[in-house]
Amino acid sequence: CQASRHCVLPSAKRKLGCAPHPQAPTAIKTAKIAFFMVFNYDRPTSKINAPPMSEVTLYHNPRCSKSRQTLALLEERGLQPRIIRYLETPPDAETLDGLIDQLGLEPRQLMRTKEAPYQALDLGNPALSRAELIDAMIAHPILIERPIAVANGKAAIGRPPESVLDIL
Repeated sequence: CQASRHCVLPSAKRKLGCAPHPQAPTAIKTAKIAFFMVFNYDRPTSKINAPPMSEVTLYHNPRCSKSRQTLALLEERGLQPRIIRYLETPPDAETLDGLIDQLGLEPRQLMRTKEAPYQALDLGNPALSRAELIDAMIAHPILIERPIAVANGKAAIGRPPESVLDIL
């Protein structure tokens, strides 16, 4: 009975009274793999045996269209980011300094230069220190470019919104 195909599965062997043969374990494993490939081909492989993704944090302004688009993009991918409305709850100096480092920017590069406080406080002055610029962003969070997504120890500005996908 070693030549017949019905010997592959143990249930068939019991029904037909076949004696086990040396290739049975390999044939069973091959059959299981083939079954998995045929019946699971349409499942996203990222959900099968994938390690859990770290939490995504989004510094969000709901009045900003790019911020809303970035949030929608993350949600379309099944992610529920932790939302920080940074205008209401601005980051402290240490957090903002860390974000700037994760982004690979200088503080002035994270600032919205067309906002009124930028002009009024003369934040374009090159003599201002890193700490002074960070303090200005904390005091006037409207100056912080948005949205900022943080995941996996990295950060990205959602301009365009798809740029946040690089850190996931």
